[in-house]
Amino acid sequence: MSYLRRVVVTGCVVAVLVTAYSFHTHIAKARAARVGSAASPAPFFPTGAVWTQDISNAPLDPASDAIIQWLAKAGGWGTGRMRVDFMIRVLQANASTPKVPFRPAKEFYADDSDQVSSVPLPEGGGMEGQSGYRCPVGQEDCHYIVVDRDDRKLYEAWSANYDGKALTATILAIWDLSRIYPPSGRGEQCSSADAAGFPIAPLLFNADELAVGHIDHAIRFILPNERIRAGVYIRPATHAGGPRGPALAPPYGVHFRLNANYDVSQLKPAAQVVARAMQKYGMFLADGGELALTAQNDADTKTKYADVGFEPNDLQALKVTDFEVLKEGPLIPLTYDCVRNR
Repeated sequence: MSYLRRVVVTGCVVAVLVTAYSFHTHIAKARAARVGSAASPAPFFPTGAVWTQDISNAPLDPASDAIIQWLAKAGGWGTGRMRVDFMIRVLQANASTPKVPFRPAKEFYADDSDQVSSVPLPEGGGMEGQSGYRCPVGQEDCHYIVVDRDDRKLYEAWSANYDGKALTATILAIWDLSRIYPPSGRGEQCSSADAAGFPIAPLLFNADELAVGHIDHAIRFILPNERIRAGVYIRPATHAGGPRGPALAPPYGVHFRLNANYDVSQLKPAAQVVARAMQKYGMFLADGGELALTAQNDADTKTKYADVGFEPNDLQALKVTDFEVLKEGPLIPLTYDCVRNR
């Protein structure tokens, strides 16, 4: 190779390296800027809501050890490890957000649902796991979640779809964000967009919370149906799904707490934030499924999970045996006779 060619090649290599360095520096600065500008999300419900109560010193249920050991022997979390699902979006609406007609789906849960003629549909939003509002045929688990803080309402629908003319859903729950709900929630024996009758959005953590370093509420978790006690629930749940577990299986509404002695420092920094919330606020069993935790999709937050270095398997070190069961209320048999609180 001639001297001139070596100079040219060397110059090109240096140029590529400088460009790559500049690009990665730019990305790093952009991520740092997003993390630095993150702020804690506004609470969904007033102070005193059950989802925001400090349970660090709450008493354990007498059956805590038995329940935990049964669950561990049954396989623990779905997939055998604690993984995080990032699919559910929480969209923001206000007084100027367009509304579209709402139509009950074919198998509409009329008693459990709120009856409205229209719902907000923010531009550029989408259903759970989708880039838009159309839910593919056969994908019946699509959740539609929109919070309208101007109107102080949280819209949550399950098995939802927008066909360009109207939004349809199998169930639509509208939560009043100015209200502290009683122990019976929206109503005894009433479901919501989650089988336990809970709101979903207030129990999801997000990347903004990880960036600011604290989560100020309990966390939603799910278990495979065969690992949930059949036919009963405990408050604050108001409903149960179709689980098949035996008497020692945890029921819908069960409140887990990460053991205070668990050394969270062994986790990545962002994962430590989630673990500390599990120790202070705990986790509520909300639905059936394979991925134990649900985090809000970062399409609708300032911070992205990549910015804080959080990935789906970052909590897999947390075993069922690292948790304990808080004192349970009475078991309520499931009757499906929803009586709404008005």
